[in-house]
Amino acid sequence: MQNLPKYLTEREVSELTRIGMKTLQQHRWLKKGIAYSRLDRSIRYRLDDVLAFMESGRVEPEAV
Repeated sequence: MQNLPKYLTEREVSELTRIGMKTLQQHRWLKKGIAYSRLDRSIRYRLDDVLAFMESGRVEPEAV
């Protein structure tokens, strides 16, 4: 069972990414942003999806 994905709450994702909870809610409504799961009334984000989303915005500066 150790290989099961870790799920984060909306608040945990907000703290990790510094994206406001209202922004996360808007992204869900607009069907963009980080993939999520809806469990009844709860929203959960897979840690792997959050990290992949953060990595997708990574910018590598060119060497001078």
